Amino acid sequence: MKLASLKSGRDGRLVVVSHDLSRYLLADEVAGTLQEALDNWATCEPTLRALADKLQETDAGKAFDPAQCESPLPRAYQWADGSAYVNHVELVRRARGAEMPESFWTDPLMYQGGSDSFIGPNDPILAASEDWGIDFEAEIAVVTDDVPMGISAKDALSHIKLVMLVNDVSLRNLIPGELAKGFGFFQSKPSSAFSPVAVTPDELGGAWKDGKLHMPLLSFLNEDPFGRPDAGVDMTFDFGQLIAHAAKTRPLCAGTIIGSGTVSNKLDGGPGKSVDDGGAGYSCIAEIRMIETIESGKPKTGFLEFGDRVRIEMRDDDGLSIFGAIDHEVRQY
Repeated sequence: MKLASLKSGRDGRLVVVSHDLSRYLLADEVAGTLQEALDNWATCEPTLRALADKLQETDAGKAFDPAQCESPLPRAYQWADGSAYVNHVELVRRARGAEMPESFWTDPLMYQGGSDSFIGPNDPILAASEDWGIDFEAEIAVVTDDVPMGISAKDALSHIKLVMLVNDVSLRNLIPGELAKGFGFFQSKPSSAFSPVAVTPDELGGAWKDGKLHMPLLSFLNEDPFGRPDAGVDMTFDFGQLIAHAAKTRPLCAGTIIGSGTVSNKLDGGPGKSVDDGGAGYSCIAEIRMIETIESGKPKTGFLEFGDRVRIEMRDDDGLSIFGAIDHEVRQY
């Protein structure tokens, strides 16, 4: 089952989308918004699935246009982003000559992001200055129902109701000053964007296994291939572990979004290669800059500029987009 939120008011208008993303049906009679459906998932899910079956079995519905969508949850009660791909963390620290603590392999990193206003998947990324170091981060995210405090990683997997893609926008040049204060990200992490469509795990078939999504995550910069790492490879912490980490000292309410962090693969034990060089590429500009720093002493690739376009998506074996594309231009605010 695939769900989306058309632009309408603050929280969008819930629709069920066909498997091929061509058509949709309004879900007003079931729930007005995705948050409402998640709050009452046990009762709403069967009726939403009936609408999904209707789309697959008939020619019902209207033409689906991702440009008319908000992020599936236009705002959320909780957005917590992990850093499950420790290769990415290791590269960040290695580029600045810092050792990575051993605990990073056993205890996930996670920050609490702003969730009161997400960017629509085809809306622009707005920033006041290119000097802020505008970057994208291609990630996977899951949406939960109510999660009790202290849940185990194994039991946490049953609370995953939806899967999405993420562009966790980062302002790299603001990060060092914020982290130096010892109080975490705030200004350096503006609004994130999510894929037009959120899907139930069963929609992913065998690619969804052990709390990981085993498929390449594709990133494009100005239509040029930038990254294609497999999201199921080199993921040190699965989503069950990430949810359990977030719920260690607090319950999580329905509609909580948990992110994987930047998807990153190693290559033959090394730091990775660009797509042009036959590698898996990168899911953010910062990572290629880290590798350039490691190899030549300084970065060569610049951060995003006004007018640049970023696209992030995932395709099935037939080449069809699964979640729709996050596709937006960087513009000056």
